[in-house]
Amino acid sequence: MEQAAGGTPDARSVPSCYRHPDRETGVRCTRCERPICPECMISASVGFQCPECVRGGSGSASGPAASASRPRTLAGGTVAADPRLVTKVLLLINLVVFFVGRSSEALLDHMVLVGEWPPYGPTQGVAEGEWYRLLTSVFAHYEIWHIAFNMLSLWWLGGPLEAALGRARYLALYLVSGLAGSALAYLLTSPTTSMLGASGAIFGLFGATAVLLRRLRYDMRPVIALLAINMIFTFNPAFDISWQAHIGGLVAGVVIGYAMVHAPRERRALVQYGTCALVLLVVVGMTVLRTLQLT
Repeated sequence: MEQAAGGTPDARSVPSCYRHPDRETGVRCTRCERPICPECMISASVGFQCPECVRGGSGSASGPAASASRPRTLAGGTVAADPRLVTKVLLLINLVVFFVGRSSEALLDHMVLVGEWPPYGPTQGVAEGEWYRLLTSVFAHYEIWHIAFNMLSLWWLGGPLEAALGRARYLALYLVSGLAGSALAYLLTSPTTSMLGASGAIFGLFGATAVLLRRLRYDMRPVIALLAINMIFTFNPAFDISWQAHIGGLVAGVVIGYAMVHAPRERRALVQYGTCALVLLVVVGMTVLRTLQLT
């Protein structure tokens, strides 16, 4: 515990702006995490950045910021010129698969989680060794309203998350959340039910967004309200929606998102990618368990 000059215990002091040491502040740059005062705050897609990070340099500050060769995102990723590149690529892949699948249902036959499309029966699937379906089903859609909703959500949630996490971490979050949604759906649903769609991955982005907003101390009410609306649709029996995929992706997104934005700097990558590996291990466990039940 720190003490004041007179020997009386005092609360931990508020940090000072690294450019203006006489000004106390509770805000930090989302790239280098140095404290910045209102004069130095430059609004970014996620949080505020210091002038030196905006210009593309790490400055001359001491400590971890001085040793960084390039500006870093909040989660430690490299700051990219286009913070939405991965989101755009994911959008493009989903759209291409959608239009090809609409013209040839034979493609969807080999992409849905189990069975065929339209769902005729469990003639093929993960239980027969086609584990790739856990991933391909995440990029497959059939109804126009389904892909429209998922892609709008991907664009709205994906851009800020990609900017905050960096490309590699953001892609890991998206893919592992999608796999977690597929695995839980495979574990808990009937083997005659065909499933497809990016909803598991999208709900993973919802979970990670909530964690990020809490980390930045932003107003969480908009994303919580939107998530609540989605959960109402998810559990409404009038809609043919796989709640298992949504819950699996949401839980994975919260877990991975927490590791991404709260990992200690000195072992950041180990914690972040180690958490992704642990979630993947759970995915493998659920898949093996369900396959043993069906064979």
